[in-house]
Amino acid sequence: MAKEFQVTYDCADPAALAAFWVEALGYRLAPPPAGFPDWTAALTAWGVPPENHNDRSAITDPDGRGPRVFFQKVPEGKTAKNRVHLDVRAAPGQTGDERMATLEQEAARLEALGAKRQYRLDPNGIDEGIIVMEDPEGNEFCLD
Repeated sequence: MAKEFQVTYDCADPAALAAFWVEALGYRLAPPPAGFPDWTAALTAWGVPPENHNDRSAITDPDGRGPRVFFQKVPEGKTAKNRVHLDVRAAPGQTGDERMATLEQEAARLEALGAKRQYRLDPNGIDEGIIVMEDPEGNEFCLD
């Protein structure tokens, strides 16, 4: 039987990075536990000091199909290329100029949210073409 999994990001600002990925993936912030109107109320009730309220955040697929994405605050910054990254399927089933136009449109939308473009690989007869980007904290991902 397949195992459920989540993707975890180490980061400096969990709330900000979660907000970026909510927009990038069409996800939503994970809802607060039952009985609490929001996460601030839950964390306060649990005795978490206000300065630690942004130590974690999580987002979920509203349709329940994709993995949960968890963001945890760490003291160190990113120092090297990711060994694992997300491929954001922005143009599934598209090819050629149509595909690349869709990827360019999505890249521009994500750049407006704080992402940075690294480079574009055009279709070459073997590969369909992608745009490699970084999220606001420098984590690489591909628009595929």
